[in-house]
Amino acid sequence: MEYRKAPAARGWYWIKQGIALYKKSPILWVVLTMIGVLSMIALSSIPVVGEPLSTILFPVTYAGLLLGCFALEQGEELELAHLFAGFQRNTKALVTLGGITLFAQLLILGLMKISGGAALVDLLMSQDAINDPQLFTAAVESAGLSIFIGLILFSGLLLATQFAPMLVVFGNIKPAQALHTSAWLSLRNMAPLTVYGALMMSLALLASMPMMLGWLLLLPLMVTSSYAAFRDLVLLDQPNAAVETSIIETSDSANS
Repeated sequence: MEYRKAPAARGWYWIKQGIALYKKSPILWVVLTMIGVLSMIALSSIPVVGEPLSTILFPVTYAGLLLGCFALEQGEELELAHLFAGFQRNTKALVTLGGITLFAQLLILGLMKISGGAALVDLLMSQDAINDPQLFTAAVESAGLSIFIGLILFSGLLLATQFAPMLVVFGNIKPAQALHTSAWLSLRNMAPLTVYGALMMSLALLASMPMMLGWLLLLPLMVTSSYAAFRDLVLLDQPNAAVETSIIETSDSANS
């Protein structure tokens, strides 16, 4: 497998490629992402076990959407069945990836608690902050250094999980190695990822007006553009000839 370092402008290119993938099946993309999000919300609402299960199973659901991107890229149809495709390909590794992510999240929250942010962590985990803004403000003020610790560690976790599901699904890489490679690849391409993140944040603000309706379009774009970023940065070891050819053509056309 070959990894690439991209210039900052590629962040905008990934969004354009994501839009192109979205436009191939716009209605079904909205349906698939809404079913996926609502399913995760419903699962997380189950007392005690819901939130851990949703974290563990998220990579599996996400992998199905990524496989839908791959199908469209190969000239095939996006199907409702793609939502469940992650349960048929590298499922054990994806579940393990979700388990490692859950453990890392709990570890970070634990470190925040012992570094002075116990009140804030307890409040966030109980979700009472939404109902009592003053209580939330007081917890933030008392958290001190733990907030910075949490921001740094959760940012690192985000970099590690950003491309990990793709590496597991398309590269057949083991979960721990996928997390390490994703973090390294993200750090190596911080410039285009920063541009990409800034543009997506701007789109998120627009999508929130009015009544969050724009998120119906933004959620599929988040999936398709993330896939486009992965395909631009990673040259796979020929899972089939079409995959390698597609990556080369995408990169060449963007540079021309």
